[in-house]
Parts: sequence; structure tokens; C-alpha cells
Amino acid sequence: MNLKIRKKIDRGYTSIVEEEKEIELIQLGILRLERKESFYRPRSDGRETALVILGGNCDIFSGAKHFSNIGKRKSVFEGPATLLYLPADNEYKITANSSLEVAITTAPSTKQGEPVLVKPESIKIEKRGKDGFRREIHHVMIDNIDAERLIIGETFVKSGNWASYPPHKHDQDNPPEEAKLEEIYFFKVYPEQGFGIQRVYSADKSLNEVYVVENNDAVMIPRGYHPLVAAPGYILYYFWVMAGEKRVMMVKEDPQHLWMEAKV
Repeated sequence: MNLKIRKKIDRGYTSIVEEEKEIELIQLGILRLERKESFYRPRSDGRETALVILGGNCDIFSGAKHFSNIGKRKSVFEGPATLLYLPADNEYKITANSSLEVAITTAPSTKQGEPVLVKPESIKIEKRGKDGFRREIHHVMIDNIDAERLIIGETFVKSGNWASYPPHKHDQDNPPEEAKLEEIYFFKVYPEQGFGIQRVYSADKSLNEVYVVENNDAVMIPRGYHPLVAAPGYILYYFWVMAGEKRVMMVKEDPQHLWMEAKV
């Protein structure tokens, strides 16, 4: 099983995950525009959409709504994201005011309503872990948006540190211990020539994959534990999106590593 995706990302829209057998709900693509270029997407036909500005500034039009001059960072390494959430059946048009990169992710939904803008200053930032597994987590779209399925965040991992650690999973519907959520990671590295290592494994090791992840790589996580580490000298960033039949975050940690709880 190959869960890693590497695609050349050009100007315009590049589909990263769409109709993959491993991922049932989430679709993810990357949009790149130059100043004054536009991208239009018609009504989403039963899918909710999140537009996360990875870098640049733009105007977004959705029906009668106009969100002007949004996006403050030049890259993901320069502060929190800006996000526009569009409930099901909303069209939109993005016009770039600068070089622009946007993560566009969707999931099935019947929830309708008006678009909701999340500004960088309202995003909750959490420092988690200690020793060699410190990371910074940005809660981009979790409790702040009443979405139907999508859950979105960004994680920044410093040189030589681990994240998603102790290893956890969320592939069974077994509340309150665990909720079933599929997930996709999309990576950036600073400086760009760096890399990280991603592992995805199940308890019985019927799934046991290890990948070198580089700038603009993606990894699908349909099931299993999924820890990762940044190579020394580099900052590893990953955009993460989860979706399930129930929009609730409940994760189960690998029992073999529960002793690490005392260090979190």
C-alpha cells in the first residue's frame, strides 16, 4: 500500500487527493495564482469547502458576499492561517492580489448557510509535548466553526522533533475512547531542501509504512497510528484535514507507548 502522494504543483488548481480508494470523504487540492489571476468554482453540489490561505493575499467572492484583502502571511512559516469556510452548495471566486497559494479541501455535507471567515488573530495556538517531541499546533477549524465533517489544523515541528507523538490513531467508532476519522497531511519544509519521516502502522502491523516526506508531499491516513519526525536543521510543517461521519475528535494512543504520557 502506498499512502504517499507527490505531484508537481503548477499554477492553477492541482488535485492532490480525489476519489482515492484509501480516502472516502476528503478531497484536497492546491491552488496557485499570480497577481490578478482568478479561479472560479461553481456550486459545490453537496460538499462543504474550506479555503485555507497558505501564503499570499486575495479577494474571495461567494454569492453576495465579498471578502476583501484576506491573507496576511507570505508563507506558512510566517504566522497563522486565514480560512474561509463555505457550507454546502456555495459557489466562490478567488482573485489574487499577490502570488497566492491556497489549500482547498472539501467533504460531503448537507449543511447550508453563509460563508464564515476565520482571521489569523482568532486562531488558537497550542504548544504541546516536551523533550524531543515539542510542536506547535494551530487550531484552524475545530471548535470555532460549526461544520458538518471537516476538521482542520496546522502543525509546526522544529528541527529533530517528533509530532503526532505519542503515536495515536482514530480509525474506529468506539466513543468515548475513539472516533473514526480519515486524515490527510500536506507538508512544507523550511528550508525547502529538507525532509521528514512519516510512519503509518496498525497494531497488528498489517499496515506498516514508512515514508520520506519532502516539500509539497502529502500522506493519506485512512487508519493506523501516524507519528512523524523532522530532520535535524529543518522545520517541518503539515496542514492536516480530518473528516468522519461524526465531527468529533477522539483519539487512542498506542498502548505500547502509554508510559510517555507522564512526559506530555
